[in-house]
Amino acid sequence: MSSYRIVTSESNGVVEEVLVNEGEYVYEWEPLFLIKSQNGTMKKIELGVSGKINSIRVIPGEKILSDMTLAVVEEDDFPRGCD
Repeated sequence: MSSYRIVTSESNGVVEEVLVNEGEYVYEWEPLFLIKSQNGTMKKIELGVSGKINSIRVIPGEKILSDMTLAVVEEDDFPRGCD
């Protein structure tokens, strides 16, 4: 049975770049989005799991709010080794 993780924004801002595509496999702590916060700082949005991008809910240039859903990841059930 698959489990899903919701990728959320940490603060209000604007989506500067979407670094992944739907259906793509991503690895633990891989950058998924670049967000420009209201004070102008750039933040990388990452997730501490590996898996397949099930859906992306935002586009570049979109204004976002804190705790807004950015993407849904279908978590990989197989353990992976780390470097």
